[in-house]
Amino acid sequence: PSRRAMAPAALLRGLALAALLVLSPARAARQARRPNVVLILTDDQDVCLGGMTPLKKTNALIAQMGITFLNAYVPSALCCPSRASILTGKYPHNHHVVNNTLEGNCSSKLWQKIQEPYTFPALLKSVCGYQTFFAGKYLNEYGAEDAGGVGHVPPGWSFWYALEKNSKYYNYTLSVNGKARRHGENYSVDYLTDVLANMSLDFLEYKSNFEPFFMMISTPAPHSPWTPAPQYTKSFQNVSAPRNSNFNIHGKNKHWLIRQAKTPMTNSSIQFLDDAYRKRWQTLLSVDDLIEKLVKKLELNGELDNTYIFYTSDNGFHTGQFSLPIDKRQLYEFDIKVPLLVRGPGVKPNQTNKMLVANIDLGPTILDIAGYDLNKTQMDGMSLLPLLRGDKNVTWRSDFLVEYQGEGYNGSDPTCPGLGPGVTHCFPDCVCEDSYNNTYACVRTLSTSWDLQYCEFDDREVFVEVYNLTADPHQINNIAKTIDQEILEKMNYRLMMLQSCSGATCRTPGVFDPGYRFDPRLMFSNHGVRARRFSAQSL
Repeated sequence: PSRRAMAPAALLRGLALAALLVLSPARAARQARRPNVVLILTDDQDVCLGGMTPLKKTNALIAQMGITFLNAYVPSALCCPSRASILTGKYPHNHHVVNNTLEGNCSSKLWQKIQEPYTFPALLKSVCGYQTFFAGKYLNEYGAEDAGGVGHVPPGWSFWYALEKNSKYYNYTLSVNGKARRHGENYSVDYLTDVLANMSLDFLEYKSNFEPFFMMISTPAPHSPWTPAPQYTKSFQNVSAPRNSNFNIHGKNKHWLIRQAKTPMTNSSIQFLDDAYRKRWQTLLSVDDLIEKLVKKLELNGELDNTYIFYTSDNGFHTGQFSLPIDKRQLYEFDIKVPLLVRGPGVKPNQTNKMLVANIDLGPTILDIAGYDLNKTQMDGMSLLPLLRGDKNVTWRSDFLVEYQGEGYNGSDPTCPGLGPGVTHCFPDCVCEDSYNNTYACVRTLSTSWDLQYCEFDDREVFVEVYNLTADPHQINNIAKTIDQEILEKMNYRLMMLQSCSGATCRTPGVFDPGYRFDPRLMFSNHGVRARRFSAQSL
């Protein structure tokens, strides 16, 4: 299909010409040496359940040409809080986006006023002299009339092609630099993943060659409604969701929301999740094509060797684990762990890295690449650049915070009145994926001696879940009642500290680090985190 129908190339050409006229030769030469950065962000792509398997080209062009982070996580397993963490480099308790609703601060007026001016793309453009390009899904409530509609273009973007609201493949509206453009259902000009690919190629064709660039391409795939391109509708016909050891089992000793799932699942639920799993893979084949086109274009332009390419997802996903049909939001590995692949200048090919990294690290990393002084930011994350370069003796974190505020409504779900008020995202057989008190915070620890997750729920039970992932990688057995009391108390203290951390205090030594110290004064911090001491007998 003609790309002319998809991106205003004339506008790009004009802006590129204008940039040529205003940049001094000295500044242009200086900035041309800075690396370019491309960030590809998929939507709901897991890594634990085979989510990377369909992406053969991506594996060859990014993973095999660079580094795969084997322990990459998100601090909140939901689209909007996670995306806000990428943009700000902050944990949810510091950017205050708690769920996918306007009331939960997702693309709200408050977010636009308090956080958007200080995102890493805003700094790249205003301070580092980068031309910046965004295409795809931004935040779930972006474009809401109560928050400025699609006329709102966040600071920091030279070129803005953002999807109104949540992921779709057809019949959607884009904000093209603040002006609404409606798309229909003609594959050749409307299929969103391909539209994003073509807009990206147009940008690379017509951008200024005198400034470094940052591109963020945020695909709908593999989010619902899982609409594949027509040429891929017959792919993976024999594929079904993995039947691993936590598939279709009862979540005993877990929070009530997990325990309420019906086990075994109905045949219709299993058929539904298998179909969803297959379609998710089919939608990812178009992402694989996008990656191939992008890398080829960068190579053709002579820019590939000076460009970092990051590939990741906003959260993981589950398909039948603990008898929950399909969703994210939960504290387990399948929902909080994501792919992270990086290639670029100084990154040796075909590497893996086991360090504990999080999406709050992406902003600091990209600013570090651009030469920005990270001490001037309020970001909670760490720059991955030393790991990308293979620096020796890098001091790194051994834990990070996971936090989520459950969604739910005062009224009962009309299809499941027996469950009472507060549940949401319920399936026809009244298995619900979320509730208002599915509100939790966890310390996820990965040190030389421990692979541990400690979680507390903010509910009447003050329910606790603890998993030793060395012995129990699928998190089947909650060991909160049997783990050593001293470890339990230390993890409680550490969680309290991380829930009130900001900036550098989010990067202090973890419980099992040699430099760990417990400071009793943290018990009396004014961040509203209440101290809770647990005895193993009372859990």
